Amino acid sequence: MENKKEFIEIIQQNEGLIFKVARVYTNTKEDERDLYQEIIYQLWKSFASFRRESKLSTWMYRIALNTAIAQLNKEKRKGYQIPIDEILLNKSDVPDTLADERSEVLFAHIKRLSDPEKGIILLYLEGKNYEEIATITGFTATNVGTRLGRIKQKLMSQIN
Repeated sequence: MENKKEFIEIIQQNEGLIFKVARVYTNTKEDERDLYQEIIYQLWKSFASFRRESKLSTWMYRIALNTAIAQLNKEKRKGYQIPIDEILLNKSDVPDTLADERSEVLFAHIKRLSDPEKGIILLYLEGKNYEEIATITGFTATNVGTRLGRIKQKLMSQIN
């Protein structure tokens, strides 16, 4: 019972990072909700074995990113396609402020990146340093820096 209570508190405190991962790795609100739930499920399954050798956010990101990538791979194997009516429905979700519009533009460009690139930029935008990103993604800190530079250049050229 104590584990359940602790887990719920942790999820409530960190749900923003789960939503960000789900948002970047999906194309529809329905898929976003499904991925969010799958990430929560995977976190719960792994919670008892979390040894607290790393930061909680590092552990959560690792599971969230792995779950998102696994879900994408599963969808690709099934030949997943977005129905046209869902695409049209999502176009009506127009943000009402300039900040929201900029955020939407950025996320739209991030979604075009490769899976590892999405993970790296998401962690960077979350304020993680190169070492933390390296721990979560499995790349070296130097490689993270190199990749991050390329990702930033790619995003800037797409946006401009």
